[in-house]
Amino acid sequence: MLWTPDQATGVRALILMGHGGGQHKQSPGIVARARRFVVEGGFAVAALDAPGHGDRPRSAEQDRIIAELRTRRQNGGELSPVVTALHNLLAGQAVPEWQAALDALQHLEHVGARPVGYWGLSMGSGLGVPFVAAEPRVRAAVLGLNGSETSTGAAAQITVPVEFLVQWDDELVPRAAGLALFDLFASAEKTLHANPGRHAEVPMFELDSALRFFTRHLH
Repeated sequence: MLWTPDQATGVRALILMGHGGGQHKQSPGIVARARRFVVEGGFAVAALDAPGHGDRPRSAEQDRIIAELRTRRQNGGELSPVVTALHNLLAGQAVPEWQAALDALQHLEHVGARPVGYWGLSMGSGLGVPFVAAEPRVRAAVLGLNGSETSTGAAAQITVPVEFLVQWDDELVPRAAGLALFDLFASAEKTLHANPGRHAEVPMFELDSALRFFTRHLH
C-alpha cells in the first residue's frame, strides 16, 4: 500500500511502516498513522504485508512457531525464545522484500529518491531493526515494543536517529529486554519514550511525537 497527498506532484520523503504480529498492511492502526503522516507531514507512506500475514500464506515452520507461542501464552511460559525464532524466520524474507519495494517506490515521480524513515512497533520493530541496519537509505526510525533477544546483532549496527517506545507494564516484552535493546543502538541521537500500560496501550500522543521526529529528520 502506498499513500501520498492528494494530487501529489514532485518528490517527497518516504516513511515505511511495519505492522505488528497478526496484523497486515491495511490494519486500522497502520491506516490511521499513515493518514496523519501524509496529511500533516506531507510524506509518502508505504506498508507491506509481512511474510505469512494479510493475504500471504504461512509456512509450516511459521505455523509451528505460532502454535508454540500460543501454548506458552496460555501456560505462562517464557515467550522471548519463541518470539525471537519467529522474528528471525520472517526477517530473512522481509528485509530483502522491503529493499526491493524501496527500489520500486523511489522510481515513482511523486516519491523519488528522498530521505527515508521507518516506523514499526512490536513485530514491526523486530523485523524493522535488521532492515534499518541493512538499509543505508533509512535516515531515521521509530521503533519499540520488542527486546534485545530478537535484535541484538542488528541493533548495534544502527547509527541513525532512533525514537524507541517501551510500555512499562508490557506483558509480552520484559521491561529489561526493551531497555537493553535501546542501550544497544549505536545512534548518537536516540530517545527513550517509556509509558505506563500493557503492550497494546501505547498512548496516541506518541504519534504526535513520531510526526515531529520524522519532520525534523526527513524534511
